[in-house]
Amino acid sequence: MIDCRKCIHRKTAAVIVVATEDFELYHDAVSALRDRGAEFTTVEPGAELPEEATVVLVGEADTVEVPPQVAVVEGTADRARAAVEEVIASLRGESGRTVVGIDPGEQPGIAVLAGEMIVATFQVPPEQVPAVVREQTADAPNPLVRIGDGARLIGARIVDELDAVPVELVDESGTTPYLGTGVRGIGDILAAVNIARRPGERIERRELEPTPGEIGRVKAESRRRSAGEVTIDEALARRVALGDVSLDEAIAAHRDG
Repeated sequence: MIDCRKCIHRKTAAVIVVATEDFELYHDAVSALRDRGAEFTTVEPGAELPEEATVVLVGEADTVEVPPQVAVVEGTADRARAAVEEVIASLRGESGRTVVGIDPGEQPGIAVLAGEMIVATFQVPPEQVPAVVREQTADAPNPLVRIGDGARLIGARIVDELDAVPVELVDESGTTPYLGTGVRGIGDILAAVNIARRPGERIERRELEPTPGEIGRVKAESRRRSAGEVTIDEALARRVALGDVSLDEAIAAHRDG
């Protein structure tokens, strides 16, 4: 299971509800939902469900009044995570196609949508993105990945690892909203949500050749990191930009050469 670095829990058009007096089930289910980045709320059994409720997770001994349009998943403490997977599968089956939006960058934001509902969000290092996508689309019948066109080299490496699912390249201009005072750390995730909702162009791979500007930035960073002692050559800078070697390795190679 990939850990969720940053998750959003807010009311949407649909919501998961945990309603159980079984503390172990409650504790493990809430933990699993947070791991998945799923949006959810909790109520006491017998309390009125929120209007947005789409699926309710209950224990074997719980008595919960559920409207006919709301799905019910029954779980036990020893299979709490399996019950959560059933809840997520239920949402995806009812809400529409699973679309994964990716805002590429140093810490990519990832949003998983079932129709219009956000069912999971993540923020992980670039090398973990393909594993997150595979995990989140494994049980989806017709998944789609939409990735922003920024951070071109990082995005290209991600796309190359996603050969088992269709990918669309999306114009990400305007996808990151203005964040007011006191709101920090969710911009990449909100951008990923907007990217998931924006149609793009189907691609098989992205061009990996670094631009002169990207090579120049790597060379400048080599000077900064070496306190002005080293400026790596263009060939080494290209390898760094492509991710073949780290900048520190390139600086060491330049000195050794």
